[in-house]
Amino acid sequence: MCLCGSREMPGAAILVVRAAYRAGAGRVTLALLDGEMMNVVPAASPETVMVQLDGARGGLEALPASPPAPAFHSRVIGSGIGTTKRAAELVSACLEDRFAGPQVFDADALNLLAGEPERFAGVGGSVILTPHAGEARGLLGRAVPTDEAGRVEFAKELAQRSEATCVLKGAGTVVTDGERVYLNDTGNPGMATAGSGDVLSGILGAYLACVTPESGDFTVFDAVCSAVHVHGLAGDLGARELGPRSLLASDLVDFLPAAQRRLE
Repeated sequence: MCLCGSREMPGAAILVVRAAYRAGAGRVTLALLDGEMMNVVPAASPETVMVQLDGARGGLEALPASPPAPAFHSRVIGSGIGTTKRAAELVSACLEDRFAGPQVFDADALNLLAGEPERFAGVGGSVILTPHAGEARGLLGRAVPTDEAGRVEFAKELAQRSEATCVLKGAGTVVTDGERVYLNDTGNPGMATAGSGDVLSGILGAYLACVTPESGDFTVFDAVCSAVHVHGLAGDLGARELGPRSLLASDLVDFLPAAQRRLE
């Protein structure tokens, strides 16, 4: 389930759902705050199921459910939703509805909770936060250090205060659950372009959907580290063929199959 995009930023939702499908999701449902996107998304991703969010609590009650089995194995929240009152209501509702699966909070979902990292704690299932330096600064109220050791400690503090797995994006992305730390070694400066983080969120959503009681030793932390690695590797393969100056976020989706074959 992707709660992403708006009339101002439909591309964010498209990048998330396309990346999720390329990363192996069997079904991706896009929940829309703005009905105009119903006319935009199918042209870019005809496979995507769409649901219009209407009503209170950001429209979250409009989402389909199929008890006793969960309708969705994971959720991606925030990419391109904006910072309107409705968007804020939707994010708050996602924190309060006790969703049992992993949830990725990205972009505007993080901006809407600036200064309140503790609100992510104890919400039900596993929480993954994916801030870049600006969003991370908003959450903790101070600038992210530029040295590796400082970035690790910053990410660990954010993970501990939010009881989440933190993906601090940037050169040498840091993944930590507050104790374990993974430093990613894939990726390149050509990925510093609009939409790159949306692609990562889609990959995360797909990989986290694989973390089930039947998945054995494949944990949430494994899924997050794998997604970050593959995202960067897709960027490296794209930069090698297209050049880093020409690399676009949508190119990362196209190079995902090759990157995933290398991971396998």
